[in-house]
Amino acid sequence: MSRLHFQFGCGRLKLAGSLDTAPGTSGLLIVSGGNEIRSGAFSGQAKLAAAIAAKGFPVFRFDRRGVGDSEGENRGFTKSARDIEAALEAFRAMAPQMKRVLAFGNCDAASALMLSGGIGFDGLVLSNPWTMDDQPGKEAGDTSLPPPASIRARYAAKLKNPRELARLAKGEVNLGKLARGIARTFRKDTAPTKLADTMRSGLAQFEGSVRFLLAEADRTAQVFNANWDSTDPRIARCAGAGHAYAKPEERQWLEEQILAALRT
Repeated sequence: MSRLHFQFGCGRLKLAGSLDTAPGTSGLLIVSGGNEIRSGAFSGQAKLAAAIAAKGFPVFRFDRRGVGDSEGENRGFTKSARDIEAALEAFRAMAPQMKRVLAFGNCDAASALMLSGGIGFDGLVLSNPWTMDDQPGKEAGDTSLPPPASIRARYAAKLKNPRELARLAKGEVNLGKLARGIARTFRKDTAPTKLADTMRSGLAQFEGSVRFLLAEADRTAQVFNANWDSTDPRIARCAGAGHAYAKPEERQWLEEQILAALRT
């Protein structure tokens, strides 16, 4: 295995890409979320690419236009379909042995893949899709809070935990914070956002395999769960995980889910 760094064309622009080589006939294209460069936060995506390639699957990462080492103006995730399509074309050209290519995206990268209808991929692994109409990274008011259904589920779990009940009995719980949390559980769950509806329509056009990955402690995942059919059999959940799957056991879970999709 080796890692190659290069540029590839997207219309008149040059975008930056990285390829972790491997002999497998199934490959993974990683789409960066937010304005992250292709290495990801704390090199998380670079490490993920190395781990997947070590199992025999080639992995391609790239900076969309206006981000990192790529040319052009950053137009945001809702207008990144052409960049993703160009990356897929470059990936197929550089790893011609591939018969299948899956895409992985976290947060608004997952949303971009859904909005694009899967743009020629054979499968999608969609992690914590962003469904809020506010742009990621901006203040979103009450929409940044977990949805009422998620708050109810969290308090139900606490009531089943003897340690939490003991803390309450000992007066170690902030009663004011507890009261505010309970009050939020009585709010109505919000209707699906416009973005969620558009994502649903885009994904309906896709004929390949789909796997949703939700980090249960992540607010973005909780809002997605409230905007989606929570009984969708394509959803896999990582208990207690945060948005970036930062803990070793969370990273291992993420890798196993992606590898399972590549092997299917």
